Amino acid sequence: MIATPSAQIAGYRVIEDLGMVKGNTIRARHMGKDILAGFKSVVGGEIREYTKMMAEAREQALDRMLSEADALGADAVVNVRYSTSYVMGGAAEILVYGAAVRLEGD
Repeated sequence: MIATPSAQIAGYRVIEDLGMVKGNTIRARHMGKDILAGFKSVVGGEIREYTKMMAEAREQALDRMLSEADALGADAVVNVRYSTSYVMGGAAEILVYGAAVRLEGD
């Protein structure tokens, strides 16, 4: 399945809009990772543990959105956007959403 931040896909024409689809996940920090992050904040640099956690969260949210689109019979999701929001201390939501569409080749 195609997922793109643009409204159009080269070589295809949107023939049906199936509506908005979304996927999300909420991730909380891990105590052990917080200790490592605390050390890293003193010396500076990337906190790889959090980078990995957020990348995994984005992939999980994307997979959930694509599953929802697949259930509708979509060929693609266009206008894909990501959003992150604070939920509570140490936890954040990753949301991905877009328009599920059916395509026809040009």
